[in-house]
Amino acid sequence: MTHDHVNSHINVVGAREHNLKDVSLRIPKRQITVVTGVSGSGKSSLVFDTIAAESGRQLSETFTTFVRNRLPRYGQPDVDTLENLSAAIVIDQKRLGGNARSTVGTVTDIYSLMRLLWSRVGTPFVGYSNAFSFNDPQGMCLHCTGLGTVRSLDVDQLVNKTRSLSEGAIRFPTFHVGGWTWRTYANSGLFDVDLPLRGYPPDLLHTLLRAPAPDSDGDPPEGIVTRFERIWLGKDASSLRGRSREAFGRVVTQERCPRCAGTRLSEAALSCRIGGRNIADCVTLEADELLEFVRTIADPTGAPIIATLTARLEQLVSIGLGYLSLARSTSTLSGGESQRVKTVRQLGSSLTDMTYIFDEPSVGLHPHDVSQLTTLLRGLRDKGNTILVVEHDPDVIAIADHIVDLGPGAGEAGGRLLYQGDLEGLARSGTSTGEQLRHRPSVNETPRPWTSAVEIRGADQHNLRDVDADIPVGVLTVVTGVAGSGKSSLIHGNLPAARPDAVTIDQGALHASRRSNPASYTGILDSIRAVFAAENSVSPSLFSPNSSGACPRCAGLGVIYTDLAFLDPVVSVCEECRGRRFTDEVLGYRYRGLDISEVFGLSISNAVDVFDEPATTRRLRRLVEVGLGYLPLGQPLTTLSGGERQRLKLADELDRPGRVYIFDEPTTGLHPSDVVTLLRLLHRLVDGGGTVVVIEHNLDMIAQADWVIDLGPGPGRYGGRLLFSGTPRDLLNEKDSPTAHYLRKLAG
Repeated sequence: MTHDHVNSHINVVGAREHNLKDVSLRIPKRQITVVTGVSGSGKSSLVFDTIAAESGRQLSETFTTFVRNRLPRYGQPDVDTLENLSAAIVIDQKRLGGNARSTVGTVTDIYSLMRLLWSRVGTPFVGYSNAFSFNDPQGMCLHCTGLGTVRSLDVDQLVNKTRSLSEGAIRFPTFHVGGWTWRTYANSGLFDVDLPLRGYPPDLLHTLLRAPAPDSDGDPPEGIVTRFERIWLGKDASSLRGRSREAFGRVVTQERCPRCAGTRLSEAALSCRIGGRNIADCVTLEADELLEFVRTIADPTGAPIIATLTARLEQLVSIGLGYLSLARSTSTLSGGESQRVKTVRQLGSSLTDMTYIFDEPSVGLHPHDVSQLTTLLRGLRDKGNTILVVEHDPDVIAIADHIVDLGPGAGEAGGRLLYQGDLEGLARSGTSTGEQLRHRPSVNETPRPWTSAVEIRGADQHNLRDVDADIPVGVLTVVTGVAGSGKSSLIHGNLPAARPDAVTIDQGALHASRRSNPASYTGILDSIRAVFAAENSVSPSLFSPNSSGACPRCAGLGVIYTDLAFLDPVVSVCEECRGRRFTDEVLGYRYRGLDISEVFGLSISNAVDVFDEPATTRRLRRLVEVGLGYLPLGQPLTTLSGGERQRLKLADELDRPGRVYIFDEPTTGLHPSDVVTLLRLLHRLVDGGGTVVVIEHNLDMIAQADWVIDLGPGPGRYGGRLLFSGTPRDLLNEKDSPTAHYLRKLAG
């Protein structure tokens, strides 16, 4: 047997991570393998928590101990054997985030190439590459330090001069009456705490507000404004929580820098031009516009840079992101956009025989854009790499060389290998995925009639071109169009203003910490603590991992987080409680044969059979209805996917029908069979008197809507126009709509 034949497959034997049940399989190398199955069937457990984790663990062991101590640590997955692994690169949907200095241009290194080009070819010559960097003192605007915006404090919002200090004249949480900071003013002997501030003499009021930090004991305390500007003005608002975040948004205003007009750069950098354009002009162009401009640059000095820059921009456009500008902040990118930006960073690599692992790369893509994605995946494979894709989209499944299908259900009902082989075999396999491949969407022939609508007139946010649209009241409306066509701008930019009562149910992070879980988020934990306390005649506080019964070593987390500053934190299971979160004393108390840690480990579906208190049962059933029955009650909310977070928010709304709901791509992460359940829930919200507006690409969702609004025809400057507004049946007859084309094609 040849070496190539022996090394031709990744061999997995006895995988038991999470809900996997001794899964054994062979994954062909240098081919595209798509892993499918219903939500919670074990796809991520196999691909990310077993294969990717072990690849990362073994790779890190090749470094010295000194280096390993500074790298993220991977636990050894629960698997008997893993053979023939190669180095794995995970390209997931975790948002890039980043601070105000991180842009599409910086994160893809395209801006670095542009800086180099302007330093070589631009006239007049103003310096080398760093002279064009807004993150370097040589190139940044010194007034805004390269941020493009400046902040100012609204003193009248911070200080209410009609009140006295004792009446709470300082309107910010850390200056609250009686607090340590407040006492520095009250106890100084300089200020009458019962006199309204407008009654202070001007020089005393100036001392209270603007005195510098004291140099000696006899000096007045640091002024309120001086202190706030020193401590708070430079903070990132997204890092704040609760009352501090709300108050910060009220007292701090942000506007475009008047000196650089928001370009972030120095006057010298802005004076240097190529073809009449400076570098700031170019980063505000959409990527495909910039590509056209770069192709016009003909200068032998910069020829190698121009070639590389052109290739990188072509990659950005080819992956469906031609509508992004390089100045776009990475914190504003969606999960799908973040994933595709990460992919661009890999396309220029000359490494081969790598394993690229993608987590639902079709998320956020219109069927028209998925073809570009599949071309990209084939290109990576053809360079000699192994491609593993967790995916539900039929068009992505169709390009697979090999398919692995897990199931049959979610959580404990899943984790089994149902099928592995080619596409034709999957269609005949009888699995849920196989059945869905033969599925054709049925068009809603009896849409709900409507008589009133929310009128949007002259919408011009971002790329919208004076769009007029009517959002019907009391029906299910789907807003669709290719990625970047203006869907989110139309709905999020206008509907909440027209209907302030609208509830947005998106995939954004929940306002919760890593201590939060489905049980605490939904309020179920309070009922659980109460029944445990009543059963054992002890205090309910013992059964909260955040209170007196928590393991003292890990403070009730079950794991120990070690902060590595510039790297992801290291997470290890607590040795004292062995991940069970509670003290041994608390674990000795039981309810229906289960200790509190075992209850935290119950799936939501199983918990329905354990607890019979009506309010608790109702909330649990709501979670099952939205497709989250497989989640453990105690799973940290910070580990949920965007789609899971969205469905958790939806469960919270099922008891409060009759409102206006905005959903942003709710089918993300859902198997086609789960989309049917989601559709049923959305129709139920409408039947309960609600108005549901869904931003979506899923053709089943579009076909079953009462009303469809289609934007396009392309992304960015090629979009922003209303192509169609009407029923799904009428959409089939629309000739100029990419959505109509794909709906006709799939519906037959």
